Amino acid sequence: MLLTLEGLDGSGKTTAWEALAGSHPDVTFTREPTSSRYGDAVARSMGDDDADPLAELFLFTADHADHLSRVIRPALAAGSVVVSDRYSDSRLAYQAASLSDSRLADDRDPLSYIRAVHEPFSRPPDATIYLDIDPETAAARAGATNKFERAAYLEDVRENYERLIDADPDRFVRVDATRSESTVVDAVERHVERLVDGA
Repeated sequence: MLLTLEGLDGSGKTTAWEALAGSHPDVTFTREPTSSRYGDAVARSMGDDDADPLAELFLFTADHADHLSRVIRPALAAGSVVVSDRYSDSRLAYQAASLSDSRLADDRDPLSYIRAVHEPFSRPPDATIYLDIDPETAAARAGATNKFERAAYLEDVRENYERLIDADPDRFVRVDATRSESTVVDAVERHVERLVDGA
């Protein structure tokens, strides 16, 4: 089973993921961007306000492809539950927001374009816990340290997440991330236990 944690920067997603890792020793915990050479390229691009959004999309996509072949698929084949802090939905939500000001051929919808790039090779999550928070709070919590953490940008990202949820409502579990850290972590823990027990 592949479970993913998604949400805006500052939603508490990584904190919940770290708490899960401490209480579920038999689960494979991983994240995107990865710490591979592809992930390193992604990190450099994230720090560059002038990075071309289409080139950046394919850096993220290369990291995702490597992650699948090196970590995700082997762990699933071995019978492990995998929990990933960010996965393909992040690409769809964030990079579609980055591409919104770019000119794709025939005024193509960025979200649909990125989905079409991923569909031939990606492995969809079995369930996704989405930590929902407003963009202003998210930006304040994250510190707006890079271009992906600014409130105006995160507004577009959140709209993309809502489109993804509307298209696949049975896969997503929404958690109110405006609450205290401990309350959010407890909610995520309960959902993970329910999902794993029901697998």
